Amino acid sequence: MLISAIVAVSENNVIGRDGHLPWHLSADLKRFKAITTGHAIILGRKNYDDIGRPLPNRTNYVLTRNKDFQAPGCIVCSSLGEAIEAARAAGETECFIIGGAAVYREAMPLVEKLYLTRVLSHVEGDVYFPEWNDKFQKESEESFPADEKNDFPTAFEIWVRKK
Repeated sequence: MLISAIVAVSENNVIGRDGHLPWHLSADLKRFKAITTGHAIILGRKNYDDIGRPLPNRTNYVLTRNKDFQAPGCIVCSSLGEAIEAARAAGETECFIIGGAAVYREAMPLVEKLYLTRVLSHVEGDVYFPEWNDKFQKESEESFPADEKNDFPTAFEIWVRKK
């Protein structure tokens, strides 16, 4: 099973502010949905709380240390390893790490492919993506200007772990 991460990140590594995305990027949301639909997603409990529901047409694995936590429509796991093994046992071909910051930090040593939306601006925020790019090489990039549905210019990039 391929372990991937998907994230939108600003030029100054911001990925969140006050429990939300610090931008509205319609194209990024559509890309996220197209890439992750039909696959397993792994997210932390705080990220799940911010979203407020399971994402449809995906198997949602929520990570928490709270043994009493319940997330209807999700599979609750106590560790990243447990979630990855559960996805593998379920026959998933690719699982996606979707955040938040602590989950990205723990998962990046295992990630083989990174679907990155680069937000081409410095953005105020309080949640940051960990350092990563010296271990990956860019496979593709497609750039888009800002418009009425996208607050900032962006680049959709795919990175793969160096062999």
